[in-house]
Amino acid sequence: MKFVDEARIEVRAGNGGNGVASFRREKFIPKGGPDGGDGGKGGSIYAVADRNLNTLIDYRYTRKFQAKNGENGRGSDCYGRGAPDIELKVPVGTVIKDESTGEIIADLDVNGQRALLARGGKGGLGNLHFKSSTNRAPRQCTPGEPGEEKSLSLELRVLADVGLLGLPNAGKSTLISAVSNAKPRIADYPFTTLHPHLGVVRVGSESSFVIADIPGLIEGASEGAGLGHLFLRHLSRTSLLLHVIDVAPMDETQDPVAAARAIVKELYNFDSALAEKPRWLVLNKMDLIPEEERGAVIDKYSKEFGEDVPIFPISAATREGCDVLVKAISENLHRQRQDMLTEEALAENFEESIDEDPLPEDNKDK
Repeated sequence: MKFVDEARIEVRAGNGGNGVASFRREKFIPKGGPDGGDGGKGGSIYAVADRNLNTLIDYRYTRKFQAKNGENGRGSDCYGRGAPDIELKVPVGTVIKDESTGEIIADLDVNGQRALLARGGKGGLGNLHFKSSTNRAPRQCTPGEPGEEKSLSLELRVLADVGLLGLPNAGKSTLISAVSNAKPRIADYPFTTLHPHLGVVRVGSESSFVIADIPGLIEGASEGAGLGHLFLRHLSRTSLLLHVIDVAPMDETQDPVAAARAIVKELYNFDSALAEKPRWLVLNKMDLIPEEERGAVIDKYSKEFGEDVPIFPISAATREGCDVLVKAISENLHRQRQDMLTEEALAENFEESIDEDPLPEDNKDK
């Protein structure tokens, strides 16, 4: 199935049915009162996250969705029937924005999560609601309200713990295939990866994490060069970025350090929040570097990017160093989750302390 991570749709909720002005006219009931019923509610449109979907391709070909209108009210105290709601199933990780305002309507990152896209109009009131002691034969009724109508953009952002980034042919696809169950296309030419790949990395019998590979970045990617800029948003949900660097490029005129700096610059140009995420350097293809020169290569990158940036020398082709990298990632993600749980617990305790009843007035001076 073709991978599609963007779509634009139009949604229109149903109008509410009109209320009606009606009076009882039955034999042997000379003073029949008002009996006009209300109109039914128009159908609303919802989006529902479904983990069985992984692409927005359905919304590339069907772009307009309209719910039915509510029925009009009738006499004899009969209310109009409400129209059924429409549910649009989207992949988990879909962000929905209002195109006219740019506002994020929903961020569906949990399976089964439901979000209202367009609200159906309320039904109008029949004259049954307007009777009173001074107005025994009301002829007023109200029309149904119109349903909401919106133009929306859908963006799929894959859910992954770790994201891979780097130049084309840096070895990202080889790495993800070496450490996970993903089987991306691998070749000796640039831009082999044309869409994101996800892989599950197993660490022991009970621990695992998800790793994402996106198409390679090149200088100018933030301005539209290459393919990577189309998929950078998929890294926005990750907790850790792995910057994969080819330390032995086939083009001997290419400076790997300068190329790595260019990738970091593209991250800042695209999204400063993404660039501020924890980022590790993964020096790939170390098997092509003589053993006596490997220490100098590692020191060069450490001086360039700072000694506080973790560096992992590996060879994805021979899997040398991959086990060390996977173990370090697992431990880092575990610490992040524990820190998050601690922060949530502290926030809950703080809220509970605020909600506690203050001391009685008589005890404040004691």
